[in-house]
Amino acid sequence: MRRYLFALIALVVSSFGSIAAAQDAPKRPPNVIVFLADDLGYADLGFQGAKDVKTPHIDAIATNGVRFTNAYASCPVCAPTRAGMLTGRYQQRYGFEQNPSPQTPPNYGLPAHQVTLAEVLKGAGYVTGAFGKWHLGLRPNQHPMSRVFDEFFGFLAGRTTTTRWVKTGRRS
Repeated sequence: MRRYLFALIALVVSSFGSIAAAQDAPKRPPNVIVFLADDLGYADLGFQGAKDVKTPHIDAIATNGVRFTNAYASCPVCAPTRAGMLTGRYQQRYGFEQNPSPQTPPNYGLPAHQVTLAEVLKGAGYVTGAFGKWHLGLRPNQHPMSRVFDEFFGFLAGRTTTTRWVKTGRRS
């Protein structure tokens, strides 16, 4: 699965490069933004047909960017889904199959040996950031900055009512 994630990233980046060249745009890598929203339904946004909640800014991003409209979450709960998306691997392959909770061992989280999207993008010269809910481990070696993100603003545990927001600065 990791090979497919890296191939997908390469395809997207090379596609953007071709589009940029065709438009005489400056030679620079495209911005890559991945949105992962917990409990968001397929038709809950304007560009997907929702009429009850207006989402004009998200709709504009969808109209002017690349959309993947036929993808599936690899788990019915949020943290393993996030881990699967960040690693490009089924989370069952490395033992991250449930949300961290008070019942899970204190060291439970995304294993350090799993390569993340941030590491791949960083290796290609990108600046990386994660914003919002992390929920992939509470120990310092599991935090976003330890996983090669340059910036993080969000909360480390599963919900904001029981955790505090954390802001970390740019890595040098």
